[in-house]
Amino acid sequence: MEEKGKYKPKLRLIRGSKDFKISIGFVQIFVAPENTPPFTIEAVAAEEDTYLVLSADPEVHETDEDPEQVIAEVEATRPAAPGSVIVKGGYPLRLLAIVHDLNEEPSWKEGWIASALERIFQEVETRKLGSLALPFLGTLHGSLEKQRFLVLLRDALERKPAGHLKRLWLIAPAFATSATLKGLEPEMKE
Repeated sequence: MEEKGKYKPKLRLIRGSKDFKISIGFVQIFVAPENTPPFTIEAVAAEEDTYLVLSADPEVHETDEDPEQVIAEVEATRPAAPGSVIVKGGYPLRLLAIVHDLNEEPSWKEGWIASALERIFQEVETRKLGSLALPFLGTLHGSLEKQRFLVLLRDALERKPAGHLKRLWLIAPAFATSATLKGLEPEMKE
C-alpha cells in the first residue's frame, strides 16, 4: 500500500525513441515523428511537384463555373520550376519545395532537392523565422536515400549559415533511427 500523500505515476517515459538532437552552427536540429512536434513552428516545408498535384485536394468539388472557363484556366497554368519554393500564407507559413516533375522518370533530381533546401533557408532568413519543420525531401514521393538527404541538408546549412533560424524540426519518417540520423554529424576529414 502506498504512503498517504505520495503519488506513484502509472505511466513512465520510455527512453530510446526516435527523438534526436544535434546542432549545425547555431541551428539546433530536433528529429521527432510527425505527430510530436518538439516546439512551436513558424514555417513548415512540404515535398511538392511542378503542378502542385501532390498537395491538391483529392476530392472533386462541384462548381458553378463555366466548364470552358475552367478548361482555359487549366491550359493557362504554368509549372513551377524544379528546385524552387512557393510560399503559401497561413500559420505556420507553408513552403512548398518543388522537388518533383511528374513528367520525368524519376520524378526528382538531387540537384532540385539541394536547390529547394537552399531556397527554403533563404525564405526563412528573409522572413526572419526562428523555427522550421522539414520532412526528408525526396524520400516521401521519391527514392532519394535518407542518408543522402541528410548530407544535402548538412551541406545547405554549412554553406549558408543561418542568422535567424534557431530550431529545425526534421520530421522523422517511419524508417528513421538515431543511428540513421548520425548522417547529420560532420564527416571526419583526414
